[in-house]
Formats: sequence, C-alpha cells, structure tokens
Amino acid sequence: MLVRRIFLRWMFLAVVLLPLWPLLGWIIFDGNRNGWDFLGLLFAMPVLFVALLTVSLLFYGRAQVRRQRALEWADVAILAAWHISIVGFGFFGESMAVFGFLGIVIALGALWYGIWRLFREAALRTREAMAEFERLAQQQSGAPGNTAPRFDDDGEYIVIEERPRE
Repeated sequence: MLVRRIFLRWMFLAVVLLPLWPLLGWIIFDGNRNGWDFLGLLFAMPVLFVALLTVSLLFYGRAQVRRQRALEWADVAILAAWHISIVGFGFFGESMAVFGFLGIVIALGALWYGIWRLFREAALRTREAMAEFERLAQQQSGAPGNTAPRFDDDGEYIVIEERPRE
C-alpha cells in the first residue's frame, strides 16, 4: 500500500519533473549536437507534459483511487515503465531511439488503459446505483415484482377545460 500511495503523489510531480529531464539531459549529455535537436525537444516536452497530466487525471479520476488514496498495482506498473522510458530517453545514448519508441507506445497504452478503467468503474457504479433504486422502489410499492412508481391520491385535483377555437 505504501508504494501505491507514493506513486499516487509521484505521478503529479512527474508531470512537471519528467518533461524537464530530457532538456537537462540534452545539456549534460548531448550539448555538442545542432540546435534542431533542441528545437525538437522544445516541441516534444509540452506534448509530454500534456500526456502525463492527462493520464494522471484519468487515473486519479477513478473513485476507488481517490477513496483508497492509492493507485492499483497495474497503474503503478504502467507508470513505472513509462517513467523509466522517459528517464532512459533523457540520457541521449545509443539506445535513445528505443527508449523514445517505448515511451510513445507505453504512453498510448496508458492513455487507453486509463480511459477503459475510468469508464469500466463508472459503468459498475451506475449498475450498483440502478440496482439500489430498483430495490428501494420494490420496498415502497410493497409488491415484490411491481417496480412502477406509486402515486397516492389525496382527493384534490384541478380540472382544466379546453374550449375549441372558433
């Protein structure tokens, strides 16, 4: 549970820190290349920021995550793999292209996994709420099979007469 709670906090810190790492890595490990590489990084890092923020909000948007204040193990595994690929990319070594490709693939997988889990949990909660409404309606109607709403007549009513237009 401790690791899952740490990752919940880290996932929001990573939104800011991880896009800065490749920029810093370019300065430290790859400063002698041309400026076009740096210009590419300046374009890619805001995209990475938005992707990290979107996935973090999708994961945090689930009620179960907020209730437990911890991610699930599958969430931790996906985020760890994605964050490791981003850190590996920032070293600008011979395997930079592999880490970049893995980062993109894992990012797309994390996005779709987050959307799927959010909708799955929402559907489950909706089914539970509808079952509870049906149970309450059956209790109020008194009949086990009758789920139609019951209206009590208190004897007062209003009559509206319509006259045909001439």
